[in-house]
Amino acid sequence: MQVEEGLPFPLGATYTGSGVNFAVFSAHATRVEVCIYDEAGQAETGRVTLPEYTDEIWHGHVPGLQPGARYGLRVHGPYEPEKGHRFNPHKLLLDPYAKAHIGEVKWGPEIFGYTVGHPDGDLSFDERDSANFVPKCVVVDSRFEWTQPAHPRVPWERTVLYETHVRGHTMRHPGVPEHLRGTFAGFAQDEVLRAIRELGVTSVELLPIQRFVTQSFLHEKGLVNYWGYDTIGFFALEPKYLHAPSIDEFKHLVDRVHAHGLELILDVVYNHTPEGNELGPTLSFKGIDNASYYRLMPAGEDGTGPGARYYINDTGTGNTLNLSHPRVLQMVMDSLRYWVTEMRVDGFRFDLATILAREPYGFDEGGGFLKSCRQDPVLSSVKLIAEPWDCGPGGYQVGGFPPGWAEWNDHFRDTVRAFWKGDEGKASALAGCMTASADRFHRRGRRPWASVNFLAAHDGFTLADLVSYNDKHNDANGEDNRDGHSDNLSWNCGAEGPTDDAQINALRARQQRNMLATLLLAQGTPMLLAGDEFGRSQSGNNNAYCQDNELSWFDWQGIGEQGQALRAFVQRLTRLRDTLPVLRRNRFLTGAYDEELQLHDVQWLACGGQPMDAQHWDDPRTRCFGMLLEGHGRATAIARRGPDRSVLIVFNAWEDALDFELPAHGEGTQWQLAIDTAHEQVPDADARFEAGSAYTVTARSLLLFVAA
Repeated sequence: MQVEEGLPFPLGATYTGSGVNFAVFSAHATRVEVCIYDEAGQAETGRVTLPEYTDEIWHGHVPGLQPGARYGLRVHGPYEPEKGHRFNPHKLLLDPYAKAHIGEVKWGPEIFGYTVGHPDGDLSFDERDSANFVPKCVVVDSRFEWTQPAHPRVPWERTVLYETHVRGHTMRHPGVPEHLRGTFAGFAQDEVLRAIRELGVTSVELLPIQRFVTQSFLHEKGLVNYWGYDTIGFFALEPKYLHAPSIDEFKHLVDRVHAHGLELILDVVYNHTPEGNELGPTLSFKGIDNASYYRLMPAGEDGTGPGARYYINDTGTGNTLNLSHPRVLQMVMDSLRYWVTEMRVDGFRFDLATILAREPYGFDEGGGFLKSCRQDPVLSSVKLIAEPWDCGPGGYQVGGFPPGWAEWNDHFRDTVRAFWKGDEGKASALAGCMTASADRFHRRGRRPWASVNFLAAHDGFTLADLVSYNDKHNDANGEDNRDGHSDNLSWNCGAEGPTDDAQINALRARQQRNMLATLLLAQGTPMLLAGDEFGRSQSGNNNAYCQDNELSWFDWQGIGEQGQALRAFVQRLTRLRDTLPVLRRNRFLTGAYDEELQLHDVQWLACGGQPMDAQHWDDPRTRCFGMLLEGHGRATAIARRGPDRSVLIVFNAWEDALDFELPAHGEGTQWQLAIDTAHEQVPDADARFEAGSAYTVTARSLLLFVAA
C-alpha cells in the first residue's frame, strides 16, 4: 500500500476525500504500523509504516482508503516493564481515537503482552499474534442530516434528571419492535421518549454507551458487563447497542430525544481502562505508550520501591489514566468535544470524577482537567456532573468541585433514607438537604442546582427494594453475596422481600411516595432512577452490574395498578415543581429575616406552628416539622425571575399521627393541600384550610400545602 507524509492532526483516522490520514501519539515508540483488514475484520489485506514523527505524533496518509476500512495498530518499542514500557508489536492494538469498532475481545493468552503462566510473570515477553482475538477499528463517514437544533439548553434550575440504561429500558418495552429492542434505534421510538417526557423529566442520563469490555472473570461465569463501566474506546459506540453498524443510529437517537424537548446526558468513564494492572491484557494504551497513558508507581528516592512496573489504582479496577500528561488530557478533552459537537449530546456524568481532578500531589479543584473544562468554549456550555468520590487518598470530595459543575450528593441520599426509616437525630440534616446542602455547595457563586439529589442509582437498591429488603441478595452475581454495599439504610417494613400482607405493602407504597416527594420538592437538581416511578424491583440485588437479563430489564407490561398510581404521583410532583418556582430557587435559601420585606425566605416550624429553636433541632426524637417557603415579596420574586406562591411542606417520620398547626401567612391566609403521601391522590383537592387550624398528619407521611 502507498503511504504519504500526511499530517500530525487531527489524531486518529480521518477521511480526507482522497484517502485516510492516520495520526497516533506515542512518546516512546520506535515505529508504528497500521494494519488494514477485510470487511469481516479477519484477514489482513495491507500494512503501512507511518513515515513521519512530529511532536511525538506518528503520522501518514494512505491514498485511496475509504470510510468503512477496518484497521488496527502495531507499535514497536522497548519492552522494559521496570521502566514502564510494555511495547509488543505482536499485539494488535485499538486506536484510542477510533470512531467505531467491530468484533469482540476473545479472552485467551494471546491478548497478553507477557506469557501467561511464565515464571517471570509480566517480565516475560509473548510472541503470539493477538489479531484474531481483538476488535478492529473502523474509519467512519461523519456526514448526517440533523432535523433538530443542536441542544435544547434546559436551564439547570428546571432540570429533572432520569438515569437509565439503553438495553434494560427497551428489552421488554411493548412499544419497541422486537428486532430493535436493546438498541439505540429502540430507545429512539416515540412511545419510549414520549413516556419519559410525560413523566416530567427534562434530561435523560444514559449509563455508559462508549465501547466497553466484559472482563474474563465474568465470561467464565456466563455473565456480562451490563453497566458498561470498563471503557476501551472513548470515541466509539458500544456495538451491541447498534441495530445497524453505523454511528448514524446514535445520531438519530439524539435527534429524536431533542425532538421531544429532552436532553441526552452520557455517563462516561475516563478514570481507568479494562487493561488492568501489570497482569492485565494489552488491547490499546498499554501497548501504544504505557508510561504516558497510565499513572505508574514511583520509585523511592534511593531507587527502591515498587516503581514503574506497577500501576496506581485509585479506581479499584487495576489502573488509573494519567490526566496529568498533556496528550492524555488532550485525548479526554477531544473525546468530550467530539460527543458534544459531532454527536450533539447535552452533557456528561463523570464516573469517579475525583480521579480526573487528582494530580500527583492529590485532588486539586484547580487541576488541569477541571481548568480545561472550565475554559473550553464547548464543554463549558453543557451540563457537567461529577460523581465526586473514588477509593484513592482524599477521594471523597462532595462539594469540592469548582463553579460550573454539578455533583452527585450522596449526603442527600443517605439522609433521606435514614430519616424516613425512622432513625433519630436526622431532622437537622434533612433540613440542610432540603435547601440544596448549602453547607457544602454555597461558595464561589455556585447555585443550588450544583447539588444533584438522588434516592437511588444504578449502583445499589432500587427504591422499591429499599423499602422491601433489609439485606442485599446478590447471589446471582456468583460472588457468594460478598459484592455490593451492605449498609444500605434500607427497611423492609416488616417482611423480607415480596409479601401478601396488605398493611406492609401499603406502608411500602407510602414510604416510596415519602421519598419521591422529598426528592422532587427539595431545592437542587433531582435525579430519578428509571423504574422507580413505577416500583421496579431487582429482587434485592443491589449490584446488578453483570445481570443482562430479566433481573435488570424493565417489565413494562407487568406494571400493576399500584405501579401506575405511583407513576401518576411522580407526574403530579414534577408538575408542581414546574409550576411553583419557589420549589426550584436559583439562589440558596438562608433563613435570614428581611427587615424591609418582613419575611424569611425559608422558615422551619414545629408541630405547634411556632418557629423551630435549638431545643427542637438538638432533640434526637424530632421527626415531625414543617418547611415554610416564602413566595411573596420583591426580593424572592427577583431571585426566581417572577412571582410565586408560598408553600408549606410537613414531614412526619413518627409511627403515630400528629396534629400540625397551619401557620398564618399574610392576611386571611388559606392553605390548599396539594400532596398527602398517605394517599395515592389528595382526597379533596378543592378543600381550603384556615391558618391556625390543626391538620392531622398521618404516621410516616409528607404533606405539601400551597397558599391559596
